[in-house]
Amino acid sequence: MAKTKSNDGGRKVVAENRKARFNYEIEDTFEAGIALTGTEVKALRLGKSNIAESYASHEGGELWLINSYIPEYLQANRFNHEPRRRRKLLLHKREIARLAASVQKEGKTIVPLKLYFNEKGRAKLEVALARGKKLHDKRETEKKRDWNREKARLLKTAG
Repeated sequence: MAKTKSNDGGRKVVAENRKARFNYEIEDTFEAGIALTGTEVKALRLGKSNIAESYASHEGGELWLINSYIPEYLQANRFNHEPRRRRKLLLHKREIARLAASVQKEGKTIVPLKLYFNEKGRAKLEVALARGKKLHDKRETEKKRDWNREKARLLKTAG
């Protein structure tokens, strides 16, 4: 049985970039396939990968996931993969063109949000087109979160 972090709607989430929603203003999300080797899939099923410091880059008409960490699969010995290699993201051409245009013209970033296995057992990556938040925006987000937490606490004690 695979050790996954959560299971929402038939998805077995392997890795999640929780800081992305704090550091970026998410505008649009896409589901992308990811080209993996066999040992990478087996390592992902163990659930120890990390996409927190990774990002997507448009190069030569293709989208690449850079700096994602998928640990080596210990049973694979000499057939193992490199843990931080660049991985190709699989999207439709018009989606790639739209993402590339937004990055080029509007200065946005392509940020990975979740790495998961779908209902069919295929590895997918949820990527988002995002704009970086300024420091004051981050403070405002934190104030709203604290206020909502305090409001819930007050309602729980009153009701």
